[in-house]
Amino acid sequence: MKEKIISTKKNGMTVLVLTILAYIAGVPLLIFAFNYDNIFGHILSTAVGAWLTLGWIMFMGLKVLKPQEALVLTLFGKYYGTLKGDGFYWVNPFCTAFNPAASTKLRQSGDVSGEHNPLMNITAEGVNAALSMGGINKRISLKIMTLNNNKQKINDCLGNPVEIGIAVMWKVTDTAKAVFEVDNYKEYLSLQCDTALRNIVRLYPYDVAENVDTTGDGIADEGSLRGSSEIVAKRIRDEIQERVAIAGIEIVEARITYLAYAPEIAAAMLQRQQASAVVDARKLIVDGAVGMVEMALEQLSEKNVVELDDERKAAMVSNLLVVLCGNHDAQPVVNSGSIY
Repeated sequence: MKEKIISTKKNGMTVLVLTILAYIAGVPLLIFAFNYDNIFGHILSTAVGAWLTLGWIMFMGLKVLKPQEALVLTLFGKYYGTLKGDGFYWVNPFCTAFNPAASTKLRQSGDVSGEHNPLMNITAEGVNAALSMGGINKRISLKIMTLNNNKQKINDCLGNPVEIGIAVMWKVTDTAKAVFEVDNYKEYLSLQCDTALRNIVRLYPYDVAENVDTTGDGIADEGSLRGSSEIVAKRIRDEIQERVAIAGIEIVEARITYLAYAPEIAAAMLQRQQASAVVDARKLIVDGAVGMVEMALEQLSEKNVVELDDERKAAMVSNLLVVLCGNHDAQPVVNSGSIY
């Protein structure tokens, strides 16, 4: 189904004015026709009476569009065309607007309002009645909208359950495909976002892990959900775009908005991260302490401050490592005698 833009001019105001003037002129013409009891009078009265009875149908073809809105029209079940661009239009009065997703509300911004448009209220014995000009607003928004789906619990490539949420910026580019190729393009988009998110997240670990290939080239890499969020978001966007192209939707951007371990393993994973951090810190401290001990021994030997045999060097190294690697401040002990 290809989109067909209706090239009608924005002549809604002209048709509105002419129709109102025709109604105003119809009343004196009808009175004038009744004064002639001949064939001309009968034909004129019949024509004017038909116009006054059915002329209101012309008002049904009046359409008003705001900027970045579109209206898909059908005529007796067939696709008639799409109105795009702001303005006051007049089309075939028998055309009807079609948008199966008009009443669908997702967790997103920029949805076209589906409120009723009341024309008048009639009150009779405490009962209110309302007439509407078309009920639900069936216009299609062409603006960029943000879909914020619910958080999902997904197992990463190591089997750890994580909770992740994404925000997807999207817009409709082909109104005919959006309306006719899928049953409800908003629900279709939401479902495809969930599916694409699940397919991509299961390829990555939460943190960097060994011997994990996230790119599919057979070589282990350092990709992770936490450290490669930009790459993961781009892959999610491409995956969604491939799936929703049939619905005439363009995915502008996808971003990860929430990422955490699932509650059932969050405490254990926190302890694991803390232990890893402690080990890394200790490793850094030991590397620095060894360097300082080596530097101290070299300077003592170069400046001939003291002659140390292997046993004294071992004792000095032990004492320095205890002082440098300890968690608490050193308690100095003065030895005034020999160590032998």
